[in-house]
Amino acid sequence: MFAVASKTGPLESLPLRFRIRLQSRHIPLMLTAFSLLPFVLFSISPETLAPYDPLMISVKERLQPPSSAHWFGTDELGRDVYSRVLYGTRVSLISASIIIALAAVVGISVGTTAGYFGGWIDRIIVTITDMVLAFPAIILAMAVATTLGSGIQNAVLAIAAVSWPVYARLVRGLTLQLRQEEFVQAAYVVGCSWLRVIRKHILPNMLSSIVIRISLDVGFAILSLASLGFIGLGATAPTPEWGVMVSVSRIYFLTEWWIGFFPALAITLLVVLTTLAGDELNDLWNPARKS
Repeated sequence: MFAVASKTGPLESLPLRFRIRLQSRHIPLMLTAFSLLPFVLFSISPETLAPYDPLMISVKERLQPPSSAHWFGTDELGRDVYSRVLYGTRVSLISASIIIALAAVVGISVGTTAGYFGGWIDRIIVTITDMVLAFPAIILAMAVATTLGSGIQNAVLAIAAVSWPVYARLVRGLTLQLRQEEFVQAAYVVGCSWLRVIRKHILPNMLSSIVIRISLDVGFAILSLASLGFIGLGATAPTPEWGVMVSVSRIYFLTEWWIGFFPALAITLLVVLTTLAGDELNDLWNPARKS
C-alpha cells in the first residue's frame, strides 16, 4: 500500500490552539502594520518623498490652499506643508524611539533589581517609583522640560524621565513571579550566578510583556512630544515638528485651516495606529484578556 501524502499548508503544521488564535487575530494586526508602513517610509527617506525643502521660504506662495503644486498647501512663510509633515514624521518617530529606549532600559534595570533582590533595595525603588507615578506624566514632563530648557533633546529627556516607572513596576512584578518558577530554582541549584539567572532565565520570559508595553507607549511618547512642542518646550522653529506646526497654525486656524489640520491629522493617525498595534499584539499573545 502507498501512503497518501497529506496536503497541508504551513498553518496546518502549527498546533491547533495557536492556529485558531493566529487565524482570528493576524488579519487586524497585519492591516495595522500595513497602515503604519507609510509613516516608517516617511521617517526613513523624507528627502526622496518630499517634493520641496521643508525650510525653503517663498513669500510669493505664502498661505496657498491645497493644490496640485502643494498638496497640503503652504504656511505663513510659503513653505510646503506636505514636505514639512513628511519630515516631521522622522522627528517624531526617531524621538519617540529614543524616549522608549531610554525609559525601557532604565525601567527594566530598576524593576529587575527590585524584584530579584527584594528587601530594602525593593522598598527604596518602589517608593521612588510611586512618587514619580503620583504625578500626571505630562505635567511632570512639562516641569522637567522647563528646568532643562526648550529643545528637542531636552524634551526627549524630560519625557523619558517620567516614563521609566511604568516599566519598572511591570518588570518588578514579573520578576517576583518568575523567580519562584521551577526552572529558575533549578538554575540556582546548578550554581548559576544571579546575573546569569536574570539574563538567561528571567528576562527572556518577560520579553512579550515588555514588547506589548513598548508598542502601547509609542503613541504616548509621540503625543507628549507634540504637546511639549505645542507649548514651546519641545522642538523650536524652524524645525518641521508636528507640535510646533500646530502651535503656529492657531493664528490662521479660521482662514488657513490646512496649516494645522494636516500635522494634527498626522499626529492622530500615528498615535491611533501605534496604539491599535499594541492592542492587537496584546490580544494575540494574551487571548485570555478578551472576554
